[in-house]
Amino acid sequence: MANTKSALKRAQIAERNRLRNKAYKSAVKTLMKKYLSAVDVYAANPSSDLENEVQSRLSAAVSKIDKAVKRGVLHPNNGARKKSRLARKLKSLTQFAAE
Repeated sequence: MANTKSALKRAQIAERNRLRNKAYKSAVKTLMKKYLSAVDVYAANPSSDLENEVQSRLSAAVSKIDKAVKRGVLHPNNGARKKSRLARKLKSLTQFAAE
């Protein structure tokens, strides 16, 4: 337990920030899972409607990742890695369909 007033305040701030960071990370994971499931549906049955949905989910996930990086929740390299993995998942499908 904190012994000084300032240490007590730092502990309270750390807890508040931990909960905020947890919410951001959870939102990022949720959007990534929704995107990946949309990609799987699109892979099974390619259509322009599904492609539009995949693109909108990708933009939502990338936006949330960028915001998490901007706020310091995620390290910039971690955010870049996540965005790269999302883009690579879709690119492999589009290249496969083009061939």
